[in-house]
Formats: sequence, C-alpha cells, structure tokens
Amino acid sequence: MLRVSVIATVKNERDSIQELLDSLALQSRPPDEVIVTDGGSTDGTLERLRAERRLPLRVIEAPGANISQGRNRAIAAARGEIIAVTDAGVRLHPHWLAHLLRPFEERPETMVAAGFFLPDPRTPFEVAMAATVLPELREIRPDRFWPSSRSIAFRKAAWEAVGGYPEWLDYCEDLVFDFALYERFGPFAFVPEAVVYFRPRPTMRAFFLQYYRYARGDGKADLWRLRHAIRYGTYLGLIPTLAGLSLGVHPLFALGYLLGGWLYLRVPYRRLSRLWQGYPWPDRIRMALWVPLIRAWGDLAKMCGYPVGVWWRWRHRRGLHRPRGFTGLQPRGTGYASARR
Repeated sequence: MLRVSVIATVKNERDSIQELLDSLALQSRPPDEVIVTDGGSTDGTLERLRAERRLPLRVIEAPGANISQGRNRAIAAARGEIIAVTDAGVRLHPHWLAHLLRPFEERPETMVAAGFFLPDPRTPFEVAMAATVLPELREIRPDRFWPSSRSIAFRKAAWEAVGGYPEWLDYCEDLVFDFALYERFGPFAFVPEAVVYFRPRPTMRAFFLQYYRYARGDGKADLWRLRHAIRYGTYLGLIPTLAGLSLGVHPLFALGYLLGGWLYLRVPYRRLSRLWQGYPWPDRIRMALWVPLIRAWGDLAKMCGYPVGVWWRWRHRRGLHRPRGFTGLQPRGTGYASARR
C-alpha cells in the first residue's frame, strides 16, 4: 500500500486550523503522517497543533519561512512516497485523500494528481465573492488544469526532480510549481472528486490584499503578461475612450459599456444563480449588486500589485532562479483553479 504524507503550512491560523485538523481526522483513508510547518504563529496556532492527538502529526517550527520554504521543509521531512498538499483555511471532504490517491494506485506511472475545491461561503457577501472569483467544475479543461496547492498530490521524486517549490516567490508559488511539474511529467491526473471546501475572503479589505499579493507574485514570476496588459488597456484606454466618444461624437457609443458589462459579468452571474439557492430575495439582490463591485475591486488590486512585482523582478533579475525543469513557458489554458482568477 502506498505511504502518503499530508503536508501544510500555517501562520496565525488559530481560527481555521481546527476545521482542517477535524477533517483530516475524519478521512476514510487516513494519512500515514501529517506534517505542518508553522511560519512563526503568535496567536495560539502552535498550541492547537500540539494539542492534536488523533493524527500522526509532526510540527516543524520555521519562523520567518514563506509558503514555499514551509512546504519544502515539510516535504523534505516526509517519509511518504506520495505527498498530498493542502492548506489552512479549508475543510476536506471525508474521501478527499482516498480520491486523490486513486490515480497512483490504478496507474503506477502517475506522477501528479490534481484535486479540486468548492466554495464554502458563510455569508451573503461570501456567496457573491465565490460567484465572482471561483471557477466551477464545468469551466475547467482537465488537460490544462493548474491546481492550487490546497488540493494536489505528487510523488516525492517528482518534487525532487523539479527542485521543489520556488522559494524566491512568496505568492503564486504553486502555479510556478505546477508549470515545472507539467513541463517535466506532462498533464496531471485530474480528480475532481478530491474536493476541499474553501471559504472566500469575508471582507473587501481582505480580498484586496489577497489579489494585490497574487498580482505582485505574477509580476515577480513574469506570468500572464497579456492578461495584465488587457486589464490596463481596458481600464486606462477603452473605458475613457468610450466615454469621450459617447460625449463628443454620439451617445450610442455608450452602448459599448452595456456590451462590455455583459461580457465582464455574465460568468459570475451564471455562477451566482446556482449559489444563491435557498437565500431570500433581499439577500439575492445584495449579492447581485456586490458582484460588479467585487470584480472591479479585484482588478484594481491586481493593477496595483502587478507593477510592484515587476519592479521587484527587475531589481532582482540577476539573482533569480527557477525550479529545475521550468523553462518559463506558460502552458496555454484557463483552467487554473484558485481564488485569484
């Protein structure tokens, strides 16, 4: 039987770590070990981890470690041949690990298995947030799916072959790691049944910070240039141009806003129509009004964060290195499932 190590990194996750531990303890296929790297918690997270008695849990204390460093420390210490990665802030389906291991058991040549995640909103605002930023399974192309490290498994040998998670990146490190694995080993086994439930950010402030950091990571890693260029072109070029044309040439040019708004919001509203089931109509109206605000706020956060990352990259360009096997090519596709697209 395959030996599997579940790893995660945490820092100041006192309010969410118990839910992760509880769902790990309820797995139908228990992990052979659980290794958690703590990056310097000061809020009682370590105490909760040390009090856990249901799991074969080891805690590595690494104050100051970023997410990549924390994951690499945990994986290096793992004894399992299969590494399953998850994160604080999620709860796992009871069969998460069993599903995630299935490709390795059925096809010994499997090197990477990609799980999926679903929104776990607790408030009407979080429902609107989930509809705006989290993809549905029907939107995913399995052959071009870049999993978040909330739900992924790989052979420890694969991690070693690509040099681990990129420690020079503090955000979007999992995407760069995905690219390295893909270039070395080809498409991943997609296991949509291996579900983790992820709670969207509960406030606009937390959401702005999240997307700012993600975009800063894009700039550092030199990712998605075209996407960011289109965003800047839309907000700084197209929208003002349409305003000028509608005021100075003909009011019909204002119809461009209606077309653009429909293209921009049709997918979030389609998701929302499924997520808001069971909520009263006043809440549904509030959710519908939140969607365009969340979308624009996230774009603003990206536009603020991306140049900061590019500037960082320019200043550190001589010292950058990437995981072995990563050439810098970005595989095509839109299936990157995370709370950031």
